Amino acid sequence: MVTTTYQVQGMTCGHCVNSVSAEVSAIEGVKDVQVDLASGRVTVTSESPLDTDSVRAAVDEAGYDLVEA
Repeated sequence: MVTTTYQVQGMTCGHCVNSVSAEVSAIEGVKDVQVDLASGRVTVTSESPLDTDSVRAAVDEAGYDLVEA
């Protein structure tokens, strides 16, 4: 398993957390997504390293911005 932490900008509430979690969880190979609303950190556990562009696209689909990987 691989754990990677991403910084996401624009999340302000529980709905934001749910949206990001749902979109990132849909990426193939993702096993767990933990979102820390206060810090904007999204920690993803996956079977293998994820393509940053895939994570960026999922976060974008949820309506937020991936600011660093």
